[in-house]
Amino acid sequence: MTATAAPTGLGSLDRNLALDAARVTEAAAIAAERLAGCGDEKAADQVAVDAMRTALNQLDISGVIVIGEGERDEAPMLYIGEKVGTGKGPAVDIALDPLEGTTLTAKAMANALAVVAFAPGGGMLHAPDTYMDKIAIGPGYPAGLVDLDATPAENVAALAKAKGVTPDKITACVLDRPRHKDIIASLRSVGARVHLISDGDVAGVMNTADPATGIDIYIGQGGAPEGVLACAALKCVGGQFQGRLVFRNEDEKARARRLGLKDADFDRKYALDELVRGDAVFSATGVTDGALLDGVKIRDGYIHTHTVVMTSATGTVSTIRTKHRL
Repeated sequence: MTATAAPTGLGSLDRNLALDAARVTEAAAIAAERLAGCGDEKAADQVAVDAMRTALNQLDISGVIVIGEGERDEAPMLYIGEKVGTGKGPAVDIALDPLEGTTLTAKAMANALAVVAFAPGGGMLHAPDTYMDKIAIGPGYPAGLVDLDATPAENVAALAKAKGVTPDKITACVLDRPRHKDIIASLRSVGARVHLISDGDVAGVMNTADPATGIDIYIGQGGAPEGVLACAALKCVGGQFQGRLVFRNEDEKARARRLGLKDADFDRKYALDELVRGDAVFSATGVTDGALLDGVKIRDGYIHTHTVVMTSATGTVSTIRTKHRL
């Protein structure tokens, strides 16, 4: 990200944007849940995209998608650079994932979410659709406690010392992928517990900030766009995050350049405040039941949703349970 003046805050708009964000993720979650367990990932994702785009276009904002469904030639809607909203309100950068966990939804598994984040124009890194090495912990620790350049075992030891516990009391969340074999081995070498997840690393990072989940640290390689989304959530509640882009080929580097990144950015470690600058508003609605949120339920003539909305300017975290008439 090029060095520019920090974007202005969302200020008094926080409350209104928070409520708007909740309506956006609720709409996507309700649409996606109707296809939970049906085995069709693409169909579930598409209905969530349709519902989220419709909801966004009803908002009085001048919104631009900076983290979306892909580049324009790959995604017919909610593509990177697409303008949404009525155009009558503030300039807002939008990062979104209408269905974070398409496979989870298709198989009716836990932890699928609909997610959106708002920031002032220029407030979020325009991350390319590539991988990112990530490490995250929750709030309340000295700055720089964990580092991507340390081994997983060293990071666990540092975190355990800061918590006043032994490493075997630390639980690390890791995506269950063959590429994480060495990470898992390093974690277990010091006795740390490893909580493997099949998908959904936005939720995995978010879990580090909620003691009720039992997750102390997130380590591993996942999507770069999801890294920015997760940082928007951590920005609101506190925590530490480091990310480094991982490129598999020259095409991915070319995509990054088109989004404004320089070659010097390709190997840098991004801190949380470099990925999400200034204020942020974050909303997630459960599609299926998970550690953070309940999934969509239909009973007693209503659709029930469970949403968490966060604002960084005030540090407010609101949990919203809504009944939508069928």
